[in-house]
Amino acid sequence: MSAGPAGHVTRSFDIPNSETADRTPSRAPRTPLRRFLRTDDGVNIEAVYNRKSVVYNASDDTGTPSSGHLAVVVAHGFTGDINRPHVRRVVDVLARYGAVVTFSFRGHGRSGGHSTVGDREVLDLAAAVRWARELGHERVATVGFSMGGSVVLRHAALPDGPDGPDAVVSVSAPARWYYRGTAPMRRVHWLITRPAGRLVGRYGFRTRIHHRDWDPVPLSPVESVPLIAPTPLLIVHGDRDGYFPVDHPEMLAAAAGDDGELWLEKGMGHAENAASEELLDRIGAWLAKSVPR
Repeated sequence: MSAGPAGHVTRSFDIPNSETADRTPSRAPRTPLRRFLRTDDGVNIEAVYNRKSVVYNASDDTGTPSSGHLAVVVAHGFTGDINRPHVRRVVDVLARYGAVVTFSFRGHGRSGGHSTVGDREVLDLAAAVRWARELGHERVATVGFSMGGSVVLRHAALPDGPDGPDAVVSVSAPARWYYRGTAPMRRVHWLITRPAGRLVGRYGFRTRIHHRDWDPVPLSPVESVPLIAPTPLLIVHGDRDGYFPVDHPEMLAAAAGDDGELWLEKGMGHAENAASEELLDRIGAWLAKSVPR
């Protein structure tokens, strides 16, 4: 694993337009930095570092991120990976507000191992946060969707340490485990628990799912939330989520009390695919405001 700069910088001769300051880079885009990270339990996780896409004075560029710059670590949903279009869209919007680290959870994409559907994935997220700090970022936030939304909550509830986040956004996350109250979640449980389902996961969704049940059962998201304070917490959920109805975010918000914020989005469905650019922009602005310099 390398903690060095992202390589050679190609300068642009375009004159920046101050009216497009958080939207348009003032030089040619730099190639994202790709690495395989090693988790604490020995799994190789593919990760990508994307620099913030802002207009700035090129003479101030040192080739490395400022310690004051925000980094956002994005945790995708079940069956996603860093190359999925809906994950890339999230990256493109959040990069207006800070550098973005994406990674493929174990068992997904080119990462090693097998998915444990939210259990040991906490170690994957910890490795990605650690990498962001090794790259020079002192301000690191986590944003997770669906399964990734449960992982960012459990990760933030761990005892304080260098791999912990400075702010947390959980989008479309379950409040409790083993939920089968909707048809989509019954299909997900079939995918996870049945040999035929795991074959469909491997060859249909490029997701390798572990065959063993959880032992022990990890702390649930709703049990994790009270342990997150005083870290800023935002819970986002759509009122038309077909996987987890609104009692899930309401349970999470109740567990957070005054230490969390709930956005119940009218007309929104589930996770990354349902998150509009406008919503992602608001999330980025919330992060920029919530993580102090």
